[in-house]
Amino acid sequence: MGLWLEGRTLAGKIREDIREQVERYEEVTNRVPGLVGILVGENPASKVYLRTKEKTSQKLGIHSEILRFPADIQKESLQIEIEKLNQREEVDGILVQLPLPSAFDPYEIITLISPEKDVDGFHPFSLGTLLWNQPGFKACTPLGIVELLKDNGITIAGKRVVIIGRSLIVGKPLAAMMTNEHGTVTICHSKTENLPQVASEADILVAAMGKAAYVTADFVKTGAAVIDVGMNQLKDKDKVKEFFGDDEKREKDLQEKGYTLIGDVDPRVIDKAEHLTPVPGGVGPLTVAMLMRNTLEAFKRRRKLK
Repeated sequence: MGLWLEGRTLAGKIREDIREQVERYEEVTNRVPGLVGILVGENPASKVYLRTKEKTSQKLGIHSEILRFPADIQKESLQIEIEKLNQREEVDGILVQLPLPSAFDPYEIITLISPEKDVDGFHPFSLGTLLWNQPGFKACTPLGIVELLKDNGITIAGKRVVIIGRSLIVGKPLAAMMTNEHGTVTICHSKTENLPQVASEADILVAAMGKAAYVTADFVKTGAAVIDVGMNQLKDKDKVKEFFGDDEKREKDLQEKGYTLIGDVDPRVIDKAEHLTPVPGGVGPLTVAMLMRNTLEAFKRRRKLK
């Protein structure tokens, strides 16, 4: 049986380092980093994600705001609001919570953010610096994955890396980061032929396609490190028992919430893999920690602090 690759401990260390730096810079500049999240519409998951980011910011001494707009806001009005944030001196980081309502083109909206405040790392300028392997803001979830592997002594250089999922949020930027770390990278997706066979050749397998327990033991090489980025709701009692056995926490989730969380990887893969990230508690805490670190970095760059 393999080891669970927890992200909570590393995320805690990163948050503590950020908190200490924020305190130190406040003494010198009488300012703290500022982060503003933009929520368009009423997506329940987006509300939860933004609230988590807001709470974490407050704990670290980072000023945080959430601007909420109706789903039918005019594009021109949203553009004006983003431009206002670009001009506000006390705002160091701007994030637009995705997904946006279907009426909006995410590319068009994200490119409105000033690159120096793009703490999500999705702006074309940020993605360009990533491809050039130059300093710049990197997408938070992929960055957290790389940090987690390094912190646990899992070598990337020379290893076969397979990423299932090609989104701009995880798959594509992660592929670039892993390449920059000298991994040999394959990106798989819904059109990939013989997907289980391709995946089973990976030393490091990353699942980020949004399908509950899609990756089974057949996809996994014995001794591989498996990173589960998925976050899916599992409501079927029998399925919960099948995947987790008599797990009291999962049963409590069902009773209180009506569901428990499961990733894109069948948790029983732990019996074959050397490492597997749990859901929740694996990649998720690091995503928020990386956002906070990017916000602090934006604050330092804009004021030329070291």
